[in-house]
Amino acid sequence: MTVRKNGPWTINAERTVFDNPWISVEDHAVVHPDGSDGEYGVVRFKNLAIGILPVDANGDVWLVGQHRYPHDKHSWELPEGGGPIGVDPLVSAKRELEEETGLTARQWQQISDCDVSNSVTDERAVCFLAYDLVAGEAAPEPSEALTIKRVKFASLLDMVLAGEITDSLTIIMTLTAHTLALRGLAPDPISKHLASKGVRK
Repeated sequence: MTVRKNGPWTINAERTVFDNPWISVEDHAVVHPDGSDGEYGVVRFKNLAIGILPVDANGDVWLVGQHRYPHDKHSWELPEGGGPIGVDPLVSAKRELEEETGLTARQWQQISDCDVSNSVTDERAVCFLAYDLVAGEAAPEPSEALTIKRVKFASLLDMVLAGEITDSLTIIMTLTAHTLALRGLAPDPISKHLASKGVRK
């Protein structure tokens, strides 16, 4: 390959050391910004991460419980999934919400576009509020063993602040939605619920 620059870094060589339908792992021979030689590993993601915070007129939200393989532990999360890069993230969000919870939403608002772990991956996440909800039947993928729990947004905020939820997208969506509501930037039909300060003392 041709030697190329990456900001203050110089990349002398790169090779793919692992590849599957979801990620690839690259090994780069680099020159550090200080001029020393080094190595940098990069995980390339083949999908966008998608997150959805569904809120109904009563302030209820839907959490999805599942076992997360890398950490070998159960995790409560807002509905999440992946969407092909190049496809409108909203299309992917609508699909994921219906698959995991059976819900469809008449109204949507994007609330976040963030880098998930930018020191070693290029994964990007796009997150949405979904409201004016219609119930339906969930249809999770065969590889997913999901449990659904319905809680008040105030309880979700408490769980996040207490450290009971560790999933990054759930934390980002919860705190962003709460802050938007406090600033008067959340949708009127659900703003009062998102502005709740929680129920725990």
